Amino acid sequence: MKKFEFGKNWENFLKIIDEKRIKEAENSLKKLLNLENLKGKSFLDAGCGSGLFSLAAKNLGAEVYSFDFDENAVNCTGKLKKMYYKNDEKWIIEKGDILNKKYILLLGKFDIVYVWGVVHHTGNMWKAMENILYPVKGEGLLIISVYNDQGLGSKCWKIIKKTYNSIPFILKPFLILIVFLRLWMPTIIKDFIRIKPFRTWKNYYKQRGMSPWYDIIDWIGGYPFEVAKPEEVVNFFSKKGFKLEKIKTCGRGHGCNEFIFRKIN
Repeated sequence: MKKFEFGKNWENFLKIIDEKRIKEAENSLKKLLNLENLKGKSFLDAGCGSGLFSLAAKNLGAEVYSFDFDENAVNCTGKLKKMYYKNDEKWIIEKGDILNKKYILLLGKFDIVYVWGVVHHTGNMWKAMENILYPVKGEGLLIISVYNDQGLGSKCWKIIKKTYNSIPFILKPFLILIVFLRLWMPTIIKDFIRIKPFRTWKNYYKQRGMSPWYDIIDWIGGYPFEVAKPEEVVNFFSKKGFKLEKIKTCGRGHGCNEFIFRKIN
């Protein structure tokens, strides 16, 4: 089965990154961590994608280490660094595999390890979660988001994702349209009823600086695809010496459950 080319989607997203999106990414990190800045902190962006959150952490004062398995994602992050922090030795970017334990062990230790929407796309989610424990300093934070297990719903989405990655390019727009209507049409109708057409779509960037269109592409194409119940994730990390500090779940819906754990031993 062909894997989704996440990096190519991030390359397209990179074209619309602007100051307001960067600021929203910064605000989301500050809110998540309940901190005004990250001065004196080391920040590992594991699976850096577009590089937006590496840049946000850097803007907040952190020393940043970014890696991704996808070469195009590494290039995206490199472009942002070139634009904003050219020649800065306290922002390192490289290609790396979260499933490669030897690589992970060589990274060192970090105050904050940020693994957002990554482990469930590796093809070996629990191994990825095991490996990402190693770079967290004592008393350090692990920030991770994992796709919610919807039971039958998740199985259906997995079929859709596999189908998207296997069909010819010419057919992909039809599947995208179907998913768009499923995910967005109820919201668009509500906005029109409230006489605020496309308000939610236009303001979507306020959610971590992201784009509704590229998130749709990421969602429909994101394969490999694994899921977990919130309690499964909490139990896994609790047994590894991590204490849950914050959790945000999406109930029975699709999307990611979000966690912050602190290493206690």
